[in-house]
Amino acid sequence: MTVQRIQRCIICLGLMLLTACASPPPKTSAENANWSGRLLIQVLHDPPESMSASFELQGSAQTGQMVLLSPIGTTLARLQWEPEFARLEQGQQQVQSTSLQQLAARLTGTELPIAALFEWLAGRSADAPGWEIDLSSHGQGRIFAERTRPAPTTRLRIVLDR
Repeated sequence: MTVQRIQRCIICLGLMLLTACASPPPKTSAENANWSGRLLIQVLHDPPESMSASFELQGSAQTGQMVLLSPIGTTLARLQWEPEFARLEQGQQQVQSTSLQQLAARLTGTELPIAALFEWLAGRSADAPGWEIDLSSHGQGRIFAERTRPAPTTRLRIVLDR
């Protein structure tokens, strides 16, 4: 088992222990948003993979940064972006790209609808091809989304702290 898989398992366990504690999401403007909480991404291929972490997210789909943290608060990754530039830092490794989408996929193991994700965090429905979003528990700080096409099925769960 690789160190990264061990980290993912530890993060997943921590996320399961922490998901019982959630408070309503923050009221934010679109360009200066701040969110924190926990996320779980499951990619249902053979064998299934999952990634979970606490996160701190600032900004918008155009400009911002996200830090992923272990259950004990260790920084697992930092992703920073602005129009046409993105940087992913994991430990001593740094990767730069002109595509936030590409680096997010590298980090999570699957394509995520970045622009729609910011709308979902704000409690607004947004179309993302292949994705179905459930915002019915957004008032309690919970978001669930699932992508069924293209395969493999991907599930995203978010629990907001503040």
